Amino acid sequence: MPKLKELEILFSQGKITRREFMARVAALGLTAAVSPALLPASAHGSTPKKGGRLRIGSTGAATSDSLDPATINNMYPLFINYQLRNNLVEVDHNTEPKPELAESWEAAPGAAKWIFKLRRDVEFHNGKTLDAEDVIFSINHHRGEDSKSPAKPILAIVKDIKTDGKHAVIFTLDAGNADFPFILNDYHLTIVPSGTTDFEKGIGTGGYTLISHEPGVRALVKRNPNYWNEGRAHFDVVETIGIADVNSRTNALRAGQVDVINRCEPKTFHLLKKSPGIQGIVNTGFKHYEWAMLCDMEPFKNNDVRLAMKYAIDREQMLKQIIRGYGVLGNDHPIAPANRYTYDKLPQRKYDPDKARYHIKKAGIEGQTIDLHAAEAGFPGAVDAAVLYAEQAAKAGIKINVVREPNDGYYSNVWIKKPFCAIFWGGRPTEDWMFSTTYAEGVAWNDTHWKHAHFNKLLVAARAELDDNKRREMYHEMQKIVHDDGGAIIFAFVSNLDAATDKVKFGPQAVNWELDGGKFAERWWFES
Repeated sequence: MPKLKELEILFSQGKITRREFMARVAALGLTAAVSPALLPASAHGSTPKKGGRLRIGSTGAATSDSLDPATINNMYPLFINYQLRNNLVEVDHNTEPKPELAESWEAAPGAAKWIFKLRRDVEFHNGKTLDAEDVIFSINHHRGEDSKSPAKPILAIVKDIKTDGKHAVIFTLDAGNADFPFILNDYHLTIVPSGTTDFEKGIGTGGYTLISHEPGVRALVKRNPNYWNEGRAHFDVVETIGIADVNSRTNALRAGQVDVINRCEPKTFHLLKKSPGIQGIVNTGFKHYEWAMLCDMEPFKNNDVRLAMKYAIDREQMLKQIIRGYGVLGNDHPIAPANRYTYDKLPQRKYDPDKARYHIKKAGIEGQTIDLHAAEAGFPGAVDAAVLYAEQAAKAGIKINVVREPNDGYYSNVWIKKPFCAIFWGGRPTEDWMFSTTYAEGVAWNDTHWKHAHFNKLLVAARAELDDNKRREMYHEMQKIVHDDGGAIIFAFVSNLDAATDKVKFGPQAVNWELDGGKFAERWWFES
């Protein structure tokens, strides 16, 4: 049924109509009913109204959270950042780049030079008018020699940024890049006033201004009366509350203590959707669940060990029992079915205890116990998934010891530090962006510490290749390299499972991040 799943994803994203969906299903010789969960979100919408206090119970909060865009590493600070600030470019519900603070853009022949024209009369919260110097400062904040920003690798292609008057910015790249506008939607690359040193004030051009922020606990913002983007930012006040535990988030929604939650528990989502006054929100995009192996630490330096662990997982059982069918099978590379150049003809890796046993024996570590670190912060159901994985691997003679980690501090104490751990990735809408963020050698978020010389050469070449067929071949080869050699066990591309009270309304949703591309506070509203 992979083709049916692909059609469901396209339909859920609004990329094909209901009629096209039904016609293509019929052409496959299948029948399917269109579930309300697959309907584009506009079917649930109404005319936006102003007012009210929106409360979200969010995952991904930590006491180390900062409002510095260069430090954002999870959903809680991402949501707050998007309440306060804007990018030059936003991604819409069709996964297309659209103007935000940029009024328009154009590329010179070869796509190595890009000119972005800025909107005029946009004000920061402190009253300053947006100009080109603010954009240059904000982008360079991530490019500095000492920068540890996760956006630094994706900006490595930028050779120079300069102004063209007060309302235009020229980016010169080291080679052509047809995807460059997508890059400027990265949630780290929100625009702040030139010269900003105190990011905790939350100054931006966004639809809300900061009232207070207790890192990892709670943020409170109010509507910006001078917001430039008419028809957005409908709530009077937005309260973002860090709630790490999925059961606590669910209970808070049921009790009326919050209006929206993200990352619902897949096992009980069908029950939550049936609760009076609650709506389930399902969107499938680029998110994937992963077991990350550090390739520069034992025993994962040996690719035979990595292959053994990949063959030792029953992905279909994981999809059914842990994810409850809300997603599609992963194949040990991060390019989703929703991506443009996904390699859908790459043979699906299957559960094969005999092959797993062969590779673990070849590596010479038969009988050795391997620790797997997991917490709900890694992804919902990660601990249960780890236990199930241990049972599956045992049939290949591989001993996995599940180490349950605390949710608080998981991303600072476990991720990219422990040799084998659970992690989710929101994914990225372009292949180059995803690979450059976490698979390129030496980047901050290379969470498997994987290095592959040919892969890195292809990454640079594909970015500059403007022939679509050649580019597709390169990205297919890169997916196969990661599949065969990489340290990521990507077992599923997972639907975002969110929930809200039925008084919350919204239009077509972006799927590049959870909750409407992370912009629910700006795009959603309360029914009057």
